[in-house]
Amino acid sequence: QLQLVESGGGLVQPGESLRLSCAASVFTLVYFAIAWFRQALGKERKGVSCISRRVGSTNYADSVKGRFTISRDNAKSTVYLQMNSLKPEDTAIYYCAAGPMNYCDYFPSYSNGMDYWGKGTLVTVSS
Repeated sequence: QLQLVESGGGLVQPGESLRLSCAASVFTLVYFAIAWFRQALGKERKGVSCISRRVGSTNYADSVKGRFTISRDNAKSTVYLQMNSLKPEDTAIYYCAAGPMNYCDYFPSYSNGMDYWGKGTLVTVSS
């Protein structure tokens, strides 16, 4: 059973940066596409970014393009989300999820098709 653990969340001021990590236990992430989702209080979950097995194949929500960067280190079974120029509207619980190898072709739709989910890490952007 693949387990995902997110870390790196916290409280930052607008304009600052955070790097989230999604680490896999048990076995490697190399066979999965990995996506980040977020859910703000009282709102529905939305896709943030996705990275496929193929190097360089990434997708982003329009709201984070140019500010967030997703990357993966398969040797460490870890996926990262570098978040720059953070805004108050980025405040949410951030979840990583592992899914079918071709999931990024459908991102951000069909999130219910992701196979494994972490428990989330809270990001708060406030002055």
